[in-house]
Amino acid sequence: MKSAIKLLSKEIYKTCALVILVLLGLFTFFETIEEFDKLNEIYTLWVMLALQAFQLPTRLYDILPIGLLIGAVVALANLAQRNELVILRVSGLSSRKLLLMLWWITVPIVIFATLLSEVITPWADQRVSAINMAVLGKKSNQLDSGYWFREPSTKDTYRVINLQNLIDNKTVEGIKVYEYSIVDNQFKRLLIAEKGELANKELKLFKVIQTDSLINMDKVLNTEHDPVIKGSNSQKMDMVSLPTSLTESRLLASELKPDRMSTLKLLDYLDYLEENNLEKNRHVVALWRKLSYPFALIVMITLATPLGFVQNRKGGVGAKIFIGILIGIVFFMVNQLSLNMGMLSNLPPWITALLPNIIAMVLAMGALYLIERKPKPKPPILST
Repeated sequence: MKSAIKLLSKEIYKTCALVILVLLGLFTFFETIEEFDKLNEIYTLWVMLALQAFQLPTRLYDILPIGLLIGAVVALANLAQRNELVILRVSGLSSRKLLLMLWWITVPIVIFATLLSEVITPWADQRVSAINMAVLGKKSNQLDSGYWFREPSTKDTYRVINLQNLIDNKTVEGIKVYEYSIVDNQFKRLLIAEKGELANKELKLFKVIQTDSLINMDKVLNTEHDPVIKGSNSQKMDMVSLPTSLTESRLLASELKPDRMSTLKLLDYLDYLEENNLEKNRHVVALWRKLSYPFALIVMITLATPLGFVQNRKGGVGAKIFIGILIGIVFFMVNQLSLNMGMLSNLPPWITALLPNIIAMVLAMGALYLIERKPKPKPPILST
């Protein structure tokens, strides 16, 4: 059994690594060719190469499931072509045992994918955002007006915070803080600051202009009053400190796309959204996609197993590879379509994230069951 696992793992790891490198090289090559037209005095060749290098982990994370499927199909097809799978089956290796071996072989790939998702990809995406902001002036994951946050201010008021630029994980520029009444949404106060810092659950604003509203709209609309009313009162202050639920990690989380955050930061950001009654559907879907990713890798290796048992006389290696690529593309498209349809129809995110994987797993297991019912190949009879 150990020899069989060693044989399968060596062949699968080698082939999958080669397939993933080819796919990664192709995607990077075409992306680099497309970026050549954008080169100028600011967006230099070295900046472009740096961006492409930092985008490699994200591309690797995206193509890993399809690369695993194609690599496993090629590896099993090669073993079948050399009659090594036939020898394993004749020696008593059933489809169930082979599948368990392949799942065990996939465990290191799942661990690598988790490391990629939780550590490397978020770090690389932050570097891409920093380069885009510093060199190209591009903002990654916010509106043209900047980043927007909402949180309670007091028992009777809430605030909306607008940040134009993130300098680092603590320093921000171009800050506007709007405060409104919770009861009737009347404007109460506006704080404008050139610069601010986040530290110890406080937002410190420097060189602040504070504007307080002096108008009560109910009284203005429903009672007689002087036609000339002073509407606001402004004053300048060197510093204002505001207690806030924003933290350095939540500030950086707003810079990343939800599916590029680590699970812990995504959960923390979801807590922030839930505490402040903000839209969180996109982040919940991203969380379920991230949690279902290891299962998708298991599904990919399971889909490759029936193709490995197909005899060569029914299709050569090229046909198996083509079928594997086709299955991978169809699975990817169905998965994306399911997620998009789920968001539009307000289905529970876990259903849209897991349903394509479950269907693919059932189909693969059904194919293995049908193959297992067929008689195993008999060993050749040697004449004396």
